[in-house]
Amino acid sequence: MPVFTSWQQGVWAGLDILLVALIIYQLMVMVRGTRAAPMLAGLAIVVVAFYLLPTEKLVTLNWVVGHVLPYVVFALIVVFQSEIRHMLADLGRRLSFLHTAPAGGDAYDDIVLAANLFSQNQTGALIVIEREIGLRTHIESGVPLDARLSYDLLATIFRPSAPLHDGAVIVQKDRIAAAACFLPLSMNPLLSTQLGTRHRAAIGITEETDAIAVVVSEETGAISLALGGQIERDLTADQLRERLGTELRRYMAPVTLPTPIATQEEETSAMLDSSLREPASEPAPEPGKQAEPRP
Repeated sequence: MPVFTSWQQGVWAGLDILLVALIIYQLMVMVRGTRAAPMLAGLAIVVVAFYLLPTEKLVTLNWVVGHVLPYVVFALIVVFQSEIRHMLADLGRRLSFLHTAPAGGDAYDDIVLAANLFSQNQTGALIVIEREIGLRTHIESGVPLDARLSYDLLATIFRPSAPLHDGAVIVQKDRIAAAACFLPLSMNPLLSTQLGTRHRAAIGITEETDAIAVVVSEETGAISLALGGQIERDLTADQLRERLGTELRRYMAPVTLPTPIATQEEETSAMLDSSLREPASEPAPEPGKQAEPRP
């Protein structure tokens, strides 16, 4: 046990332990939910096994490890370059005093407005909101965007003629990380046969992670919310806003939803229907002739 001769040494020792614990914690956060986690676990098992084995009797293995070990650091930098870049960028954002916080639930209101638009137009859409468990593996399967979350961008992405229409959009905080992402399909045999690929992908990603998935059916325009391997179907825009606010633990103020704009064909059919429902007007009687009373 170390003996501290002064309180300054105790303070420096405590600071040393705190910094090491912080570095270890940041490394664990960096690799959690990514492909680097199993690789680091396997590497740790190899290192522990090497130190537990009697290496003095394994001359060849000892020679190989002694010559390869100095280059392991460079190999780790090459293998985990994307994770290291992401960690440094995140560290820079946290230390920056000029960084402004996202505007509460305003960004997620864009998801509600977009879902309402897709429901009116019967446009298929799948929006996944990342929470604690990282979705970087699925983000890498799509087209990276790293753009601010907005109603206009979501409407552009899921336009039927857009190249990124198929697949899922993954949202990280107030930014769209990627579009056209591939998600694992749920293999739950108890799911309804009416659920298509888009709904099964939404349930599948929520079975493996704590993400929230918003789905709009292309056939019916119904809005659904998947969470924890379960799906809530036929939600209204107000119900979707309330559920997102509850799960994300933030207040989402009500927003006036845009009214659907009727097309020319719809207006013409509405006029025809109204004219058919109106009773036919009786002809006016000729001058000097009284109308015959009805029996």
